[in-house]
Amino acid sequence: MAAPALIAAVGWTALLLATTAPTPGTRVTLLPDDDGQATAVVVSSKGGEQRVSQPYQRATALVGSTDVPSLDQTDAATVQAEHKELFALRPPKPRQFDLHFDAGGTSLTPASLATLDRVVEEALTRPGADITVTGHTDTRGSMTDNDALSMRRAQGISQLLVGRGFPADHIEAMGRGEREPAVPTADEVDEPRNRRVVIVVR
Repeated sequence: MAAPALIAAVGWTALLLATTAPTPGTRVTLLPDDDGQATAVVVSSKGGEQRVSQPYQRATALVGSTDVPSLDQTDAATVQAEHKELFALRPPKPRQFDLHFDAGGTSLTPASLATLDRVVEEALTRPGADITVTGHTDTRGSMTDNDALSMRRAQGISQLLVGRGFPADHIEAMGRGEREPAVPTADEVDEPRNRRVVIVVR
């Protein structure tokens, strides 16, 4: 029989664990989605189909059987104990960092400047890591000016990351202006929490 394998069902978070069944066949276990979204998969055999829709629910299809795949329930501890080597191969979850800026420019606050070291440390511990840097502004100023400012912030942080040893071709920078505030405000409001870049390390 084929070796056990982790199979992506939806994105990188909703996962199926497909393994060899105790008797010749295949067992599929639905792992929970990291984002809490509902997921499901249909397991088919000669005898019919079985829908697996609950975390740690399992469907087992036996070779040559004319029965519908059997369905049962397991739990996180059991699955992880039985498949330690497979879980060790899963990449670490993405990590997000928010860095904040002084008003109207591209200068990081002192606290955020210190956080930048943690971003680099996290990224360099992940082989082949990628970073996205998304710049944001508060609602002071015009939409056009804020679009440009958010992009300058993202590009500036990207350059700092490169200067600290992270490869430039693994960084994507983008600006969102005032469109996605962390704290919704009226127009022309000076809100420090919205003057930020969001860095995601994958």
